[in-house]
Amino acid sequence: MPRVLLLEDDPATRERLAGIVAASPGLELAAAFGELRAALAWLAVHEPPQVLLVDLHLPDGSGVDLIRAARRLAPQAEAMVISVFGDEAHVVTAIEAGATGYLLKDASAEEIGQAITRLLAGEAPISSAIARHLLRRFRAAPAAASAAPPAGASPLTPREGEVLALIAKGLSYQRIAEALGMSPHTVTSHIKQIYRKLAVNSRGEAVFEAQQLGLLPGAALPGS
Repeated sequence: MPRVLLLEDDPATRERLAGIVAASPGLELAAAFGELRAALAWLAVHEPPQVLLVDLHLPDGSGVDLIRAARRLAPQAEAMVISVFGDEAHVVTAIEAGATGYLLKDASAEEIGQAITRLLAGEAPISSAIARHLLRRFRAAPAAASAAPPAGASPLTPREGEVLALIAKGLSYQRIAEALGMSPHTVTSHIKQIYRKLAVNSRGEAVFEAQQLGLLPGAALPGS
């Protein structure tokens, strides 16, 4: 049975991911760690797992270092990054290190389980928001110099921009409503419009897409 080594520093997220692996038919959780050094030590002395499920930003380093170590110690293992960081630099660095899959953390339990299965089947699963962004970058590259969008241009209304900024800070719909003096129903309506205009389906994808479009310069993402 394929075994999964999990590296995630946030306890709640680590517990969620461990539960997804344990509940996925045909998968076994080999070990779960919150620090890079512990995962590296485990990998050096145990039977290699078939899958690494790796966060990037850790208290003592980067998950990329575990992926690189696995290339030496467990060359047959497949590496899946799961992170809130889906920008081009993080994605390219992870892929160059040996990652063959990349998901955003707000993926559903079903999506994560299926992605691991697809990874083992030889596919390279990647979150749709990241894939769309990378495709747009490749398509736009030849005409970037002559077709750059106006600086500061935004498809969102000022109010939608305010809602999006609070989403990026990790606020709940209720707290957003209180902060902006509107009803939760109105917040929901704004969020639906944000999702439609940015062509996304979740909070994580909305924040990621907004960052790529320059709508949230320097926004701090909740968690890593």
